[in-house]
Amino acid sequence: MKPLKVALLGCGTVGSAVLRLLEEQSDDLAARVGRRIEVAGIAVRRPDHHPGVPAALLTTDAEALVRRDDVDLVVEVIGGIEPARTLLMAAIESGKSVVSANKALLAEDGVALHAAAAKAGVDLYYEAAVAGAIPLLRPLRESLAGDQIRRVVGIVNGTTNYILSRMVETGAGFGEALAEATDLGYAEADPTADVDGFDAAAKAAILASLAFHTPVTAADVYREGISAVTATDVARAAEIGCTVKLLAICERVSDEEGDSVAVRVHPAMIPTSHPLAAVGGAFNAVFVEAEAAGELMFYGQGAGGEPTASAVLGDLVAVARNRLVGAAGQGPSGYADLPIRPMAETPTQYHVSLDVADKPGVLAAVAQEFAHHDVSISTVRQNGHGDAATLVIVTHSAPDAALSATVAALREMSAVREVTSVLRVEGLS
Repeated sequence: MKPLKVALLGCGTVGSAVLRLLEEQSDDLAARVGRRIEVAGIAVRRPDHHPGVPAALLTTDAEALVRRDDVDLVVEVIGGIEPARTLLMAAIESGKSVVSANKALLAEDGVALHAAAAKAGVDLYYEAAVAGAIPLLRPLRESLAGDQIRRVVGIVNGTTNYILSRMVETGAGFGEALAEATDLGYAEADPTADVDGFDAAAKAAILASLAFHTPVTAADVYREGISAVTATDVARAAEIGCTVKLLAICERVSDEEGDSVAVRVHPAMIPTSHPLAAVGGAFNAVFVEAEAAGELMFYGQGAGGEPTASAVLGDLVAVARNRLVGAAGQGPSGYADLPIRPMAETPTQYHVSLDVADKPGVLAAVAQEFAHHDVSISTVRQNGHGDAATLVIVTHSAPDAALSATVAALREMSAVREVTSVLRVEGLS
């Protein structure tokens, strides 16, 4: 039988792993799909940088490759917005099903790409775009389609998780831990996308879109990175039985005005008893809370050539099977189209550390400032005396704007020498 032909866009760390696995597992893949899968061509920018790839397969004309009549499926692992967007649209319009690992593109233009795929009657799969090898997106889209998901909380960036884990383990500051991550290859030479939360925000947008049947883009995601997290923050977390993680948090929030979707990425203290607290190093994990299924957790390697290639090949098998029966799989549903809740209105908790003057009335004045902004205090304790006096306050849940305004007011108080630490808290009552 005629083999299915694949156009591979990109042959870097992930693309070369995909190519190798296609070759090594060709017989098994043929048995699983029902037809052999062959690479028709590989689009790269510099063919001379790929001496191990047959020259006949390499091309610099990616658009011509995806439009070729003999190509059935397109795998995109080049990343970024352009030229990936143009190439995937060309592939879809030419009747090719697409597998992508491009979280940035899906987070920005997922709605348009899905609409084009539905119109053309082809598949658009992207399991590898979030959490590498971890089977996550398809369970959200298919396995939990009969349930209502209330919350998705995850560690979806291995670089930042490694940095924060090392800060906990060694007491190092952010700069030292970042330097170690860079030396070991966990962090890029320019780590901005990771440490400033851009990578996690794109993944959060994809997760929220699938979980809540609502179009969510990266621009809808509130984002804070970890560069401001200090060794003091980590130590303060340990004092209350917590650890610090960069979390992607997607919630369906209900109030008297109805349901809305809140999506945010920021460092937070979580109790060491929470399953996510034990996720160390460069690993990823995502915690899902659903009405009927209850609590589910997905854990594994979230990046790297082979883990990501594993997810790509899983999608490739699925779209190849669909291709043979002349059908497309079920795409994501945006029927709910819930409003996006601004971060200012999203309920959160804060952990605040203050250097204060050790004299009568200071605690009362601080508590009055919290009350003035309608923020209830959960716990408060004083560490040290005299010039070393510190107040550590954990709030109850309140709108983030009220908490932020309270901290701003505390910084203006004469009795407060310095606000030394402010972190959000997740998972505490």
